[in-house]
Amino acid sequence: MYPELFEIPFIHLTVKSYGLMMVVGFLSAISLIRHLSRNITPNPQLITNAALYSLIAGVAGARLFYVLHHLDEFQSRDWVYIFAIWQGGLELLGGVILAIAVIFFYLWYHKLPIRRYLDILAIGLMLALAFGRIGCFLNGCCFGKPAELPWAVRFPYASHAYKSQIYWNPKRNRPLPQLKLPPEFSVYNNNENGIRPHDLKPYEQLTPEQKNMVDKGPYRCLPVHPTQLYSSVNAAFLALILYLFWRRSRNTAGSKNTTRLFSNPGCTFGLMFVLYGITRFLIEFLRDDNPFEHAWWAMYRGGTVSQNLGIYMAIFGLVLMLIFHRMRTQQPK
Repeated sequence: MYPELFEIPFIHLTVKSYGLMMVVGFLSAISLIRHLSRNITPNPQLITNAALYSLIAGVAGARLFYVLHHLDEFQSRDWVYIFAIWQGGLELLGGVILAIAVIFFYLWYHKLPIRRYLDILAIGLMLALAFGRIGCFLNGCCFGKPAELPWAVRFPYASHAYKSQIYWNPKRNRPLPQLKLPPEFSVYNNNENGIRPHDLKPYEQLTPEQKNMVDKGPYRCLPVHPTQLYSSVNAAFLALILYLFWRRSRNTAGSKNTTRLFSNPGCTFGLMFVLYGITRFLIEFLRDDNPFEHAWWAMYRGGTVSQNLGIYMAIFGLVLMLIFHRMRTQQPK
């Protein structure tokens, strides 16, 4: 786990792995979108401008989604802390939603063929997400449930996954901690339910024997599903599927075959919501970080907010595909 890659000299600011991978994903997506849209617009600068606006909107949306999702954490802090993104705290899903809304408005304002651009945007978004989830892995967030698998990973002491395992969590229907530490690893406020995450002793204050126990001994982090890497591979695979589907739509438009199902512009964009909504819903069963919510599709308090959003996204995407399929095809300019 490498949440901070290095520190910039003199100004003492650290480069976060999560933010860096978001930038890498953004630049990769822009390069791909510019390449795929070269036959749609004579002015590639419009695509670059749209990307810059979407980047700003994406960061703002990711931060806003995180703040709303962890509102209790911010209620006890100064309101200025909401803007301290350099200290971490972004959620990709919120960034994607706001970025799409900004790009849609930008395309409409410049009277560009919206549906054709949205199809290409869908491919680029999944590519960016593939890199962004690697940032999640390096940061240690979005972790999975304990698992006894050859590819399961262990996160270090005091990581997000570690703190989750030593703490009972009613929001995850967990009455007891998954890993119970003895009292000497805490600073204060021990009780029969386990140690609170913010009460852990800093690693530097542990004795050599304690360090050995949390690094290699009985109190090291339980192995968990690398759900961040699952999500990264899933996003890359979806980018490939969407690209092939987009190529199919382009070939259909070139052959004037209007009978092929979901071949109109915009259908690739709708398919992105369907595929991502379904796969995100399934991956959430392996994650262990998001709190459970009251879900209409569950018989108990067992669905996460991302699972609820995943269902809505899949339904929304299917509706979009049906609407775009019945709309008159936009002719390329």
